[in-house]
Formats: sequence, C-alpha cells, structure tokens
Amino acid sequence: MWKWVTELISLAKSGKIGHIGLSNHNLAEIKEAAAILEKEGLKISSIQNHYSILNRSSEDSGILDYCKENGITFFSYMVLEQGALSGKYDTNHPLPENSDRGRTYNPILQQIEKIVAVMKDIAGSHGVNVAQIPVAWAIAKGTLPIIGVTKSEQVEDAVKATEIELSVDEIMALENVADEMNLNVIRGWEKIMK
Repeated sequence: MWKWVTELISLAKSGKIGHIGLSNHNLAEIKEAAAILEKEGLKISSIQNHYSILNRSSEDSGILDYCKENGITFFSYMVLEQGALSGKYDTNHPLPENSDRGRTYNPILQQIEKIVAVMKDIAGSHGVNVAQIPVAWAIAKGTLPIIGVTKSEQVEDAVKATEIELSVDEIMALENVADEMNLNVIRGWEKIMK
C-alpha cells in the first residue's frame, strides 16, 4: 500500500477530510487507489490532470471514461496551456523568453498558430474571444476546467465560456488539427497517462 494512503484513510474516516482527490495519476494508479479506498468504505471524489486540446492523454487512456462511470469529477488544468492557446501569443509575439512557459511553448508556436487559427474561426462564429474556446471545449468534454486568472476580464471570459455550446463538428475540427500537430506538451512534473 502507498505510504500516504494509511494516513489519508485515517483522516478521511475521522472526518477531517471530506473528499479525496488525486492529481497526475494514470488509470492503473487511480484504479489501485480506488480499490484500496473501497475496502475502507471510501471513494475518490475527483481527479485533476493536465488536459487540453493539445494533451488528451487522460481521455485516450480511459481516465475520463472511468471518471464518468464512477461518478468522479475530473478537473482539467492547463486547458489554455499556460496562455499558449489564448490567442495572445504567436511567433511575432512569443511568451516571455526567460520563463518556463517561453522555453516550453515558444519553440512550437508556429505549430500552435495552426490550432489558434481554427479557434479564431470558431470564436468568430460564436462572437467570443479565442481564449474562451479551449475552456468551452474542456467543458464540452465533461470536465471542469481550472483557469488561472490575473485580470478581472479573464474571470469574465471564463464565465462566458460556460455559455458556449460547441458543435460536434467544431470539437472534431479542433481535435483533428491537434492530432495532426502531434505535439508533446507534457511538462517535467507530469507523467504520460498512457
């Protein structure tokens, strides 16, 4: 048994922990944790993994389906890929050079521009900002996106994204372009979910 699980079970049974969630675990690990918790009369309430149009490994590996089948909330983080999918950055306007974001995304901005172009078309047809499309996509996929904000208009954008209903064709267009790009945006602290 994982070392931390014994302490977690004790705290959950005492009522000090109301809900149990896991982050950055693959499907085998999630199932193992669920089996351990079930023996103790407990369950996983939520999973939090990196999930975006460019990184659908939690979907491809069956984690999203497992969550739906077991009533587990899936929180998607990095749906905007740290701003790279916001429409704000491109090869002429890169992310800050001396940042982890810049080192990760600037080398692939030319490719990212392809999906941003599709997002611009979709955003235009809905009368919204580009940054709202990846959020609306994550919601359409049955996840709850975690959005990092630093400005009030970003909060407003996130709220408006909840009102966008993407069509099946729009979702497929986004995913087809992402599949063609075949980018690896898994970060150093994450594991591949497959």
